Amino acid sequence: MLYILKIKGTKIIPDFVQIRDEKMTLIAYFRLSQAEKGLKKNNLEKESHQILKLLKSMPFGKIKKHILS
Repeated sequence: MLYILKIKGTKIIPDFVQIRDEKMTLIAYFRLSQAEKGLKKNNLEKESHQILKLLKSMPFGKIKKHILS
């Protein structure tokens, strides 16, 4: 299970994504604008299609659970 957080940036700081495991340990942190590259770099390629779809639909500031397939 993964927890996905979508974080709104400011004028200076871009929008970010955090992906955490079931113990809330940070396993990935990358810019929202470079989500595909960030998922690949953090070995989440198998889940990338589902995570990208979730990121497009979820609002900023919310945490969503993602069950690994």
